[in-house]
Amino acid sequence: MTIRRVAAVLGTGPSSLYAHIVNKDDLDDLLVGRLYSEVVLPEPDPARWREQILDVYEQIRDQYLKYPGVSRAVLATVPTNLDTLRVGEGMLAILLAGGIEPQTAAWALDALSLYVGAYAMEQALVQQQRKHPDQQWVLGREELLRRFTALPADTFPQTRRYAAELTSGTGHDRFEFTLGLIMDNLTRP
Repeated sequence: MTIRRVAAVLGTGPSSLYAHIVNKDDLDDLLVGRLYSEVVLPEPDPARWREQILDVYEQIRDQYLKYPGVSRAVLATVPTNLDTLRVGEGMLAILLAGGIEPQTAAWALDALSLYVGAYAMEQALVQQQRKHPDQQWVLGREELLRRFTALPADTFPQTRRYAAELTSGTGHDRFEFTLGLIMDNLTRP
């Protein structure tokens, strides 16, 4: 996305946009804020904090997946939009209600958010590659499993033996696993 493309879609020139934004980062922040305005935050519940955080991040993931490429903007900007900050505030409140120390909660939100952005970016790249059938960058599970089990046993014994495990699960299964892994390691006083 460029300023010129946005201006063209809006039927105006780039200089007209600069009357409303400072630069492309500002535009990215507005777009991300628009997506975050759709996120529904629960009332923090100490007994359900893990489920609540997972639900909020699933909503964010789904927004990113709906608009491929937005995750790049998310990873490249510091949020200042009020809707984005509202979601951050809500997630911080959930972790704090769950008994997570403030410093741990702050860094956990950073780690979880980075993972969600990276996950969505990878999914967007895979979808983009699938649009070009002449590029075989994206392999199906069966082909990947075949390649792993065909590796030399003396050099890759673990990869051959655990090929099924290495290639198992959907992207969303792995998403929930990774968020759970991070949350399992949050220490509470």
